Amino acid sequence: MFKKLLGGLLGGGDDKPGHAAAAEPVEYNGYQIVSEPAEQGGQYRVSGWIRKPSADGETLEHRFERSDLVPGREACDELMVSKAQRFIDQVGEDMFKPR
Repeated sequence: MFKKLLGGLLGGGDDKPGHAAAAEPVEYNGYQIVSEPAEQGGQYRVSGWIRKPSADGETLEHRFERSDLVPGREACDELMVSKAQRFIDQVGEDMFKPR
């Protein structure tokens, strides 16, 4: 118990999020949505990538992170895709602009 307490205080606890394997990309309006949820405390945090090939052959990438926690991997993947689609519709290619 003492080891777990110290580990948590020093950043070595088991509840630190780790990313699950990436799902197969989903195509949407010329973008690729890739769900790669973070595992956290037995749940999955909506996380992944939005990618788009550019005219010069490079791939533009935007890291997509949300605070939503979902108990199942499949449900998390579905939520990631629906949130990413809405984000693409609202922001478009502006997501790739430097901040």
